[in-house]
Amino acid sequence: MKVTDSPDGARFLVRVVPRASRTAVAGIVGEGDQAALKVALHAPPVEGRANAALVQFLAGLLQVRRADIAIAGGEHSRIKTILVRGRTAAEAGQALRRATEAVL
Repeated sequence: MKVTDSPDGARFLVRVVPRASRTAVAGIVGEGDQAALKVALHAPPVEGRANAALVQFLAGLLQVRRADIAIAGGEHSRIKTILVRGRTAAEAGQALRRATEAVL
């Protein structure tokens, strides 16, 4: 999974699976630059509830404030670009690797 630095912070792709039995990292999908963190969300994709649940979950996972997580692209799509303000790609990537290793 590719995590890149931008002027605003770290960016990476997430593929959400709403209406799951629980909220958790479910692995990585795709390959190369299109690889994305797969996140199962308990929340339904209605009235922004899944997006809010995703932001809250990622904030806890990356140990940042919810205000530091933004959906930079794909707000109405299952594939989303996530921006983590105040973290480098290396810092965010390390936290995401730990989370995915726990699943695999």
